[in-house]
Amino acid sequence: MRSIVCIKRVPDTEARVRIAADGVSLDPSGVKYVLNPYDEFALEEAIRLKEEAGEGSVTALCLGPKEAAEQLRTALAMGADDAVLLAAEPSHDGLVTAKALAAEIEGREFDLLLFGKQAVDDDNMQVPAMVAGLLGLPCATVVVELEVSGRHVTARREVEGGHETVEFDLPGVVAAQKGLNEPRYPSLKGIMTAKRKPLEEKEAAAVESSLELLSLSEPPAPEAGEIVGEGADAAPELVRKLREEAKVL
Repeated sequence: MRSIVCIKRVPDTEARVRIAADGVSLDPSGVKYVLNPYDEFALEEAIRLKEEAGEGSVTALCLGPKEAAEQLRTALAMGADDAVLLAAEPSHDGLVTAKALAAEIEGREFDLLLFGKQAVDDDNMQVPAMVAGLLGLPCATVVVELEVSGRHVTARREVEGGHETVEFDLPGVVAAQKGLNEPRYPSLKGIMTAKRKPLEEKEAAAVESSLELLSLSEPPAPEAGEIVGEGADAAPELVRKLREEAKVL
């Protein structure tokens, strides 16, 4: 089983981010960056499939700044065999990212291409399906259960109000959802071994964007709440305010 796992360097979800002075980017000072959490599920699944097959390879691929080598080393410590860093500034345009990744992946031999269902920084949820479209491959997104039998794949994916089962033959694309597995922590041995595993750095394919980010702004501060009374005696006043002032009844 030969897998390629596309990962992304993202701010820690617990980090307090601030808008930079230019008004169109985030201030990186004091922000901790991590491997995108959904990508951890994709990486774990690729490693498990390789272990079950008893042979194969797992390549971690990242489009991002040179600092993203840290997240690729994390992927190597978890169990990826090698890694590739496509050096480029991350784009808000999902199609730019997809085209750059597809240009690198197209010349490689693989069975399964895995992503996290989305990146937690921009939440676009576009790139996996776009890459699949560019490469002409079948794609299953928001996958919570995956079974590979020979060259045949059965994927159970979340849809609104339930689940959907899809089937396709390899090669194909899978975007992992939380619940697909429980990602392993890098062991001390894995961390030490990762230092000796190959990590290739190369320039990403140049792709022109049709999207321009004009500005970023903080969300509006919530309005102060109002206490209308206590216990059952507050109910009539609350209903009146909801009906006459908020107009939601």
